Amino acid sequence: MNSIKANLSSIRNNIKNSIQQSRRKEKDVMLLAVTKTVDVDDVQEAINNGVTDVGENKPQELARKYDIIGDKVNWHLIGSLQTNKVKYIIDKVYMIHSLDRYVLCDEIQKRAEIIDRTINCLVQVNISKEDSKHGLEEQDVLEFIENVSKKYSNIKIKGLMTMAPFTEDEDVVRSVFKKLKHLSIKIDEKNIDNISMEYISMGMSNDYQIAIEEGSNIVRIGTSIFGERNYNK
Repeated sequence: MNSIKANLSSIRNNIKNSIQQSRRKEKDVMLLAVTKTVDVDDVQEAINNGVTDVGENKPQELARKYDIIGDKVNWHLIGSLQTNKVKYIIDKVYMIHSLDRYVLCDEIQKRAEIIDRTINCLVQVNISKEDSKHGLEEQDVLEFIENVSKKYSNIKIKGLMTMAPFTEDEDVVRSVFKKLKHLSIKIDEKNIDNISMEYISMGMSNDYQIAIEEGSNIVRIGTSIFGERNYNK
């Protein structure tokens, strides 16, 4: 079985090759290690091998691991976030990848004001229009971002996030990623106050190389680092 160290080395090589393949000028793609159901010892091993950013799906799991590992890495909340769970991560999280509704903005703003912090967020977009996925419809994103800019001073939108369909049809996957990149450019051209399109978070273990070729600069990778896991735990 491959070690976490070897897996990370292979992934980094793939990332480098994909950047070269796409002829991008950007040198940096953030490798976000997704640690859903991963034991703390394995998370620590990944950190020891150069991982600087860790993504958790569940707020309470992020808080639990943060209490053990601390702030030696940047913690990202990548799963759908319920308003009653914001309190668990507001003082710990570096970035929330799943901003998609005003009631969540309300809660983040309220909690962020209390601790005098600005919270980095990505807007989750359901580009593929799948019922099983969370996120805003593509046509609603610009208005949402404009309203967040005006009404929520403690929320800093730093870009967009999406998930592609789980399909072997590369053209379908590539199309979804192209649409998010195009939307990012469109929003960036508006020069909205307190909004940047610094990050495009797209691509997971099965499609991160395609995502990078289409403009992603955050890839969320779990299985390819830590191996198959039991998500029913």
